[in-house]
Parts: sequence; structure tokens; C-alpha cells
Amino acid sequence: MTSNSDTLKPTFTPEEIEALYFNTARQGEIELLAEFIRAGMDINHQNNEGHTALILASYHNQLSAVELLLEKGADPNIIDNKGAAALTGVAFKGYIPIAERLIKAGANVDSENNLRRTALMFAILFGRNEMVKFLLQAGANPNHTDGEGLTPLQLAENQGDAELIQLLQKQN
Repeated sequence: MTSNSDTLKPTFTPEEIEALYFNTARQGEIELLAEFIRAGMDINHQNNEGHTALILASYHNQLSAVELLLEKGADPNIIDNKGAAALTGVAFKGYIPIAERLIKAGANVDSENNLRRTALMFAILFGRNEMVKFLLQAGANPNHTDGEGLTPLQLAENQGDAELIQLLQKQN
């Protein structure tokens, strides 16, 4: 005979648990995210696209979730299937407070994606001038060459952004 509590106990597949975990990070639900971590969820677990909870929380501007994940040992240098680390998504979105936390936690400021583009290059391509300034101050390489042979200065020139061109020329 089964007890009433056994018949009411919800069961989730590993895929459903993973989806809930990643949605929790993406939406910045701190209490639930902390519960997943306490329950033993691998903090650096990657989904089928290579995203970690930290990558998703960063990309969706969930500063409190980012701080919790970093505090609990999330690796800021894990890359997704496209070679992008958390800092890459933050750079093209322009989320400086999250970029600061990631770099403070040891994120490689010059991490390259599969096209050899860095966070600095993405910030340039998406017109995130304040992020460009921040990344340069954080030590980003202004002379890096991507997979197409382009430097940050050349990308800024292609974008026609006079402010960034001037800024990057001063770096050389």
C-alpha cells in the first residue's frame, strides 16, 4: 500500500530540473537559486548550448544572482559552445556592474570566442562606449587581432565611431 505522501510527491526529470535551475538564474530568483546550490546542483553545470547559470544571470543583468554564483564558486571563465564567457555577453549588453564583479572574480578580460573576438571587440561592435572605457581600464588588449585579422581600432573605424577611434588611438 502506498502512502498519500508518495502519490503527491512531484517527480522531475533531470532535464526539467536543469531547465528550472537555468530559468532561476536567468530570472534572478536568488532564494530559489540558493536552494538549488544547497541541494547540490553543480554550480558550473552547462546546458546543451554550453551556458552556465553564471553566463545566463550575467547576460540577463541579474547582479544579485551573479554575486551569489560567484560567492559560491562559479567559474567566470567557462565558455559556451560559441566560445563566449560570461564577460562577452555582458560587454555587448553594456552591464558594467556585472563586468566589474566578473573581472574581480578572475574573469579573463581578453577571453576569445570562436571567432577570436574579445569582450572589448563586442563592446565596440555594439557601441557600448562606457564598457569599452571600462574594459581598457581593466587591462583589455587594444591590439588584439580577431579571426578576420581586425583589431579593436579597425572595428571602431568600421563602425565610424569617432569617440572610440580617438580613445583606441590613444592606447597605441
